[in-house]
Amino acid sequence: MPEPLEPVEEGRAIAATGAGGATDLAMEEGETLEKTPGGPKGTGPESKARSLWSDAWHDLRRNPVFIISGLIIVFLVIIAIWPSLIASGDPLDCDLSKAQEGSQPGHPFGFNGQGCDVYTRTVYGARASIQVGVFATLGVTLLGSVLGGLAGFFGGAWDGLLSRITDIFFAIPVILGGLVLLSVVSNNTVWPVIGFMVLLGWPQISRIARGSVITAKQNDYVQAARALGASNSRMLLRHITPNAVAPVIVVATIALGTYIALEATLSFLGVGLKPPTVSWGIDISSASPYVRNAPHMLLWPSGALAITVLAFIMLGDAVRDALDPKLR
Repeated sequence: MPEPLEPVEEGRAIAATGAGGATDLAMEEGETLEKTPGGPKGTGPESKARSLWSDAWHDLRRNPVFIISGLIIVFLVIIAIWPSLIASGDPLDCDLSKAQEGSQPGHPFGFNGQGCDVYTRTVYGARASIQVGVFATLGVTLLGSVLGGLAGFFGGAWDGLLSRITDIFFAIPVILGGLVLLSVVSNNTVWPVIGFMVLLGWPQISRIARGSVITAKQNDYVQAARALGASNSRMLLRHITPNAVAPVIVVATIALGTYIALEATLSFLGVGLKPPTVSWGIDISSASPYVRNAPHMLLWPSGALAITVLAFIMLGDAVRDALDPKLR
């Protein structure tokens, strides 16, 4: 005959064992097991796994390269939208009597060859460069992602046709194409330059998007959705695009700085933006003949251009490191 169980003190919990006996546990231990039924700390149902984007954001917030480049870009965007916050002058207000003069009170960067304040023109030049870079990147990303994504998803004749078209565009030198296409444009706005960059820039994004979609559509969850009868549009929007867009974002972020440098190059050659538009490329072009006598005319706009391009490249590198699982 089994022995009777001993009375249990208040504050103790009893758990039956497989052998028919009894094991008393502290009440605190019982509560702990109830809170974490899945096992050790961090493995229970209350511990949720981070997604790719939340995990990337978690890494980016702790990356000093991302923080520094992000602050620089935010500052550049602010002065591009509201240049009057830090520059009270008029970039087109020039005085020939002060041409090529150096730094003076109220004019820390000196004057250019036409007597315009270099500081004011450097600040206002950020607007055209940022505008060209942002809108060109958006246009290239949208067009390239749609064409490349559809080619990678459907394949067949559409994929072959797009591949041959991209090969043709890759064979066109960008600078030479800009000299030919933009030399016949008389419009002084930024839109012809943006259109040219979208026209010749989409094949790169298209190749990246095509490869990402081909890789993503081979995953098991896409095959399961197809087996369950999901439509092509649902698979593209719900299952493939969220898992294929990361490489496109990385390349587009780095390309934004490249487009800003390309705009400055085309403006320097005289086929990009044209006066009276204020641009770093235009100022660099006008200052190059006087680099020996008045180097300050070239130093400040070229320095602003270099910092801007470097900031976007650093941002792209930080985003790549955060989104690429192979680098973890």
